[in-house]
Amino acid sequence: MDSVTDPGPWVRAVRASHDRLVGIVASLDSAGLRKQSYDTDWSIAQVLSHLGSGAEIFQLNLHAGLTGGEPPSADDFRAIWDVWNGRSPDDQAAESIDANESLVTRVEALSAEEIAAFRVPMFGMTMDLAGLLRMRLSEHAVHTWDVAVALDPAARVSHEAVELLLPGLPQMMPWLGKKGADPAVIAVTTTDPAGTYTLDTGGVTLTPGPGDAATAGSLDLTAEALLRLVYGRLDESVVAPGEVRASGVSLPGLRAVFPGF
Repeated sequence: MDSVTDPGPWVRAVRASHDRLVGIVASLDSAGLRKQSYDTDWSIAQVLSHLGSGAEIFQLNLHAGLTGGEPPSADDFRAIWDVWNGRSPDDQAAESIDANESLVTRVEALSAEEIAAFRVPMFGMTMDLAGLLRMRLSEHAVHTWDVAVALDPAARVSHEAVELLLPGLPQMMPWLGKKGADPAVIAVTTTDPAGTYTLDTGGVTLTPGPGDAATAGSLDLTAEALLRLVYGRLDESVVAPGEVRASGVSLPGLRAVFPGF
């Protein structure tokens, strides 16, 4: 990697996502922390535990990128997860906020020289700081929504995060999608921000712009809804009237292509 992407927008978005979650958690008592999140397998406290353990893991990746050391191993991941899983819901919440504040504060304090020199190998790629923070924002902003929407059905992923993450959706297809039972090519149009894409549920690709092949259906939705669709978080319970308009394709069918994580 010869060039360095400006991490400034990513630093600010990660900070904003953290501050948003801090405000949500501050309103919850012990019973609230035990409420089910959007994820049917996790309570709100368990989502916070996941984000807290993730903050620790990202701190290790950050340290590796700054020092030239080795990134954390799978064994390191498991050891961190075991500690977090052993905590009470109240401790998971409190420790999660502290762990992420520590991560964000450390990133905000980096010098221009540290940013320029930062490189860390992850998932077969070498990432600069913006690449690392993109991964963190992808996780943090969406899981923050998992908590927020459990308390307010009208909650949405922050617009700042959507604008930053949307251009990377095509690269996420191999990890987030699986071949549809009835493969189809679908014309996708988004608003806020406006965009056009071609979704192929057979090859599971999302290509910017109109495709060459004939389409079997159309999907008109907000960019935020498209992000949630790809992340497996778009069903009738969290769709406002007019937010998603589909023709020749069903929302349940698309959810089968994008089961989420």
